[in-house]
Amino acid sequence: MPADTRTDADIAADERRSGLRTIRKVGPYLWPDNMPWVKRRVVIAIVCLIAAKLVNVMAPLLFGRAVDALSGELPDLLLGGVGLTLAYGVARLMNVGFQQLRDGVFAKVGQRALRMLALETFSHIHQLSLRYHITRKTGGLSRIIERGVKGVDFLLRFMLFSVGPLILELLLVMGFLWFLLDAWYMIIVMITIVIYVWFTFKVTEWRVRLRREMNEQDTDANQKAIDSLLNFETVKYFGAESREAARYDSSMRAYEGAAIKTATSLAMLNFGQSLIITAGLITVMVMAALGVQNGTLTTGDFVMVNAYMIQITMPLNFLGTVYREIRQSLVDMGEMFDLLEQPQEVSDKPGAPDLQVARGVVRFEDVRFGYDPARPILKGVTLEVGAGQNVALVGPSGSGKSTIGRLLFRFYDVSGGSVRIDGQDVRDVTQDSLHDAIGVVPQDTVLFNDSIRYNIAYGRADATQDEVIAAARAAQIHDFISTLPEGYDTMVGERGLKLSGGEKQRVGIARTLLKNPPILILDEATSALDSETESSIQGALKLASEGRTVITIAHRLSTIADADRIVVLENGRVMEEGTHDDLLARQGRYAALWNRQMQDEEAA
Repeated sequence: MPADTRTDADIAADERRSGLRTIRKVGPYLWPDNMPWVKRRVVIAIVCLIAAKLVNVMAPLLFGRAVDALSGELPDLLLGGVGLTLAYGVARLMNVGFQQLRDGVFAKVGQRALRMLALETFSHIHQLSLRYHITRKTGGLSRIIERGVKGVDFLLRFMLFSVGPLILELLLVMGFLWFLLDAWYMIIVMITIVIYVWFTFKVTEWRVRLRREMNEQDTDANQKAIDSLLNFETVKYFGAESREAARYDSSMRAYEGAAIKTATSLAMLNFGQSLIITAGLITVMVMAALGVQNGTLTTGDFVMVNAYMIQITMPLNFLGTVYREIRQSLVDMGEMFDLLEQPQEVSDKPGAPDLQVARGVVRFEDVRFGYDPARPILKGVTLEVGAGQNVALVGPSGSGKSTIGRLLFRFYDVSGGSVRIDGQDVRDVTQDSLHDAIGVVPQDTVLFNDSIRYNIAYGRADATQDEVIAAARAAQIHDFISTLPEGYDTMVGERGLKLSGGEKQRVGIARTLLKNPPILILDEATSALDSETESSIQGALKLASEGRTVITIAHRLSTIADADRIVVLENGRVMEEGTHDDLLARQGRYAALWNRQMQDEEAA
């Protein structure tokens, strides 16, 4: 159904379905079949909950009878005024004790559920395709996870231990009033509660839509802030600080408007709830006062009715807040579960075997692919990279060079043809084994905000310090690291900003060397560097290429002149292939690209 034709009823129905779906998904985390200790803790917590409410409902009765004993209206009471007062105090203490025991027993269950949900969501995000990640913003994803996990925490604590106990307590109080006094007391209390709950739910449904709008504006502002901070240097280069501030303020202005509507509606809700509760309280208390005047009730009964009404009034007022937060938690958790239900575009086949690399022969056979089906990128590409060969891919921007590397790594699946390694279709083997077999040195190596050692060791988690140093030596960066005051413990900063471009690339090369893959993709690994830095890194890249099958995606043709074979791509097709000398002799497309670059370099 198109969004612009949906009615409020349609939206409410969708929200109810989403809320039920969310509750169903959380349930298994609280009652897992394979963890009896979790079930035991849940049962003990529920027993403590019921015990706390039974003791709590007895407290006003003890208090009322203590008043009667002290006033002399019922002098023959068993415990006497002092004894009943002490019993009242013990009941209050037991109520708190059972509640705290319940919380302590359930804490491990709740925290485990939070951890498992957060881990599942985080792991699932890493399994989603590159296509999904380049269309979503990191700030928005982190916000969804953060709000979703907080929502689960709130739902566990308040829905289980506030709403459920409140319903039990209300039923017990109405039963006591009917049994001890008169059915009319129960009826008045029940009518008050029904009107209160109806009003709260009705207004809150409206407020949830306002809150959702506020969430959307909050997410948008957060995305803009993170995007701007990640591109701090670019902002500075173009003197765009005020422009970025204006973009951020625009989102915050929209958030401000939504927040004001939310706050105003909250004030209206709180006043309406207070009016309903106060009307019910006064009605019941007037009935009790009349009973005392005509002698059908004692002063203790009047005090008991007042205590019962106050006892249910406080949690009912709290119910408004809890219900609003539960509705919001369901919305926040719904966004997180929507994320969990986002299908994997690229997934392993059931029972897929691991990739077995014996020689490292890579073959693209009549490969067809497009990021958008209406705009094909590769149009029947066939090429083979022999074992231990270095094959370079060249061509103008948009010709499909980097796409070939992404298809080999299986960031995407081909729409036609096949990609094979030693005769095995990459779609038929596990992604983990495929990724283990391929190393990538990208155009711009992005580092974690951690130490140099951590970033190099990222290539192989179990690497020793000696192996890390050996990889750094091979990448020709060990000497530089040795000059740093903190050596390998030096922090590289956000995305490696404390290192120069050449230093980052060398760390990236060291990381790949430590991984020691049989197949290597050099995706324009030096195109972002100056000529001198590029020249110094070429030695490290040649060393990294020894004994491996290498696909070099190049922009500067001078860096791949000694490749075993050069493949020229244009408009998604192979136009030419051969050695550097052969292609120059043909005076074709490669020769034209070469001559143009030589002229540009001479002019520079």
